[in-house]
Amino acid sequence: MHILLENVVVRAQDRPILRGIDCVLTERRIGIVGANGSGKSTFARLLNGLVLPDEGRVVVEGLDTTRDVKAVRREVGFVFQNPDNQIVFPIVVEDVAFGLRNRGHSKSEARERAAAALDAYGLGHLAERAAHTLSGGEKQMVALVSVLVTRPGIVVMDEPTTLLDLRNRNRIRDAVAALEQPAIVVSHDLDLLSDFDRVLVVADGRIAYDDRPEPAIRRYVEAFS
Repeated sequence: MHILLENVVVRAQDRPILRGIDCVLTERRIGIVGANGSGKSTFARLLNGLVLPDEGRVVVEGLDTTRDVKAVRREVGFVFQNPDNQIVFPIVVEDVAFGLRNRGHSKSEARERAAAALDAYGLGHLAERAAHTLSGGEKQMVALVSVLVTRPGIVVMDEPTTLLDLRNRNRIRDAVAALEQPAIVVSHDLDLLSDFDRVLVVADGRIAYDDRPEPAIRRYVEAFS
């Protein structure tokens, strides 16, 4: 993985959300933490072109998010905090197949691959369920599978455990640990990030601290507790 953020500024209604972001992301597991409103979710959305910089540039595996946004979104899968913002089809297997259909797979092939992906994550029994009847944990796992089935090169997750109980939080944690792809995870769940390679602390729209998990999380707790 190689992601470059260079002099990045993001504004909303003339108010800076992120300012002066300069970093290179290469590690296999990177966590992002910060207080509410710090800009961490905006930071995550920059990485697959959901948000574009007002100044500076973001380059993902050689692709500039402003010029090559479609290619970047194919490379970087994004899992939203609230799976209801991601699940768009009424039946689970159809929803998981949706991204494959967008990539040119036939309906039958997409459905077959979607069913196989659900089985691989122990969710095969949900394939024909109505998505709105799933629990929060089931929805979050389905949202993750719907991203992974398209085989992105990088996975970005925004607060994947926030709405979950302990059992389902552990399911997501296990799923993250098992990912073949590099992952960048925004989270308030500090335990989830404890064995990552690197943690960025975002405060007031800037990277306030950047280190291994233990010192970075300690600095974050000291600053915001």
